[in-house]
Amino acid sequence: MFTGIVTDIGTVRSLEQRGDRRIEIATGLDLGGIAIGASIACAGCCLTVVAKGPGSFFVEASAETLSKTTLGEWQPGSRVNLECALRMGDELGGHVVSGHVDGVGEIVAIRPEGDSRRFRFRVPREIAKFIAPKGSVALDGTSLTVNEVGGIEFGVNIIAHTLAVTTWGEAKAGGRVNVEIDMLARYVARLAEFGTS
Repeated sequence: MFTGIVTDIGTVRSLEQRGDRRIEIATGLDLGGIAIGASIACAGCCLTVVAKGPGSFFVEASAETLSKTTLGEWQPGSRVNLECALRMGDELGGHVVSGHVDGVGEIVAIRPEGDSRRFRFRVPREIAKFIAPKGSVALDGTSLTVNEVGGIEFGVNIIAHTLAVTTWGEAKAGGRVNVEIDMLARYVARLAEFGTS
């Protein structure tokens, strides 16, 4: 489990196609405390560390993961939000995030708003119904609060600090992002579905 509080920006160092795609990510994280088999959220996608190198770790992504997330678009040099898995006793600073991406959204527009930036996103209809004003959503592994919703589009405000310590400061309209809906919204919708049957 994760919180959506990004702790480092990694950089894709190399890609190798084997049975799955092996991805090397350079990082400033303390790799001494990360075991082989540990989970790291990479742009919001929970991946398993399969090897470590000097200043980098390796993960593998299946064809399914590549097709359902933005990971298939990564190239050497791509920058990636990183978060290590929660440990018992860690602060839950964002919201509960599983690292299981529900779909890919698109940045429709970005505009300045004070020191922040207001982003508008468009998501597939099947996940739009789970996104509500003042609810939480994880976008590229970042826990964000939804400001407004209209159909299959919604807006969030990203403060200057978050822009500086994540990849959001580099984002541009037209970019694609990994979307994970709030776990609570998923279960409430499922309960409501059974309540009406």
